Amino acid sequence: MHWHDGDRERRHAPDYFVRRADGSAAVVDVRSDARIEPKDAEAFEVTSLACSQAGSRFERVGVPDAVLLANAKWLSRYRHPRCLNGPVADRLRELFTSPRPLMAGADAAGDRLATLAVLFHLLWLQELTAEAMSTELMGPRTVVSLADRGAQ
Repeated sequence: MHWHDGDRERRHAPDYFVRRADGSAAVVDVRSDARIEPKDAEAFEVTSLACSQAGSRFERVGVPDAVLLANAKWLSRYRHPRCLNGPVADRLRELFTSPRPLMAGADAAGDRLATLAVLFHLLWLQELTAEAMSTELMGPRTVVSLADRGAQ
């Protein structure tokens, strides 16, 4: 985006454009509150105005919670499709229709070494969901369940 602030030409490139499952759109900037200077605040305000005129939403998000970020980083290790074993994934989806502890579900699905990578991959894909992802590091007793597909 380019605009004139009264004194000089300004420009700003937002961080992300998001198309949601419901078809709505949003423009997102990521910046912690502590790092917003007056020129940044102006850029966000201009971006918000432009988005509203275009029928989109503007969102500024801060730094993710440290625990959520740690959990996401852990799960990102299992994002590659090679972690998906169809029969094991089907068994895990079936088992986690009822919430249960992560390790208990992995063990019930078969050999732990064969099931954990698949379980983490399904969590990465958000087919499974874990309770308290933003407040507790994932562990053996983390409660996991099948994700509510209608909410995504």
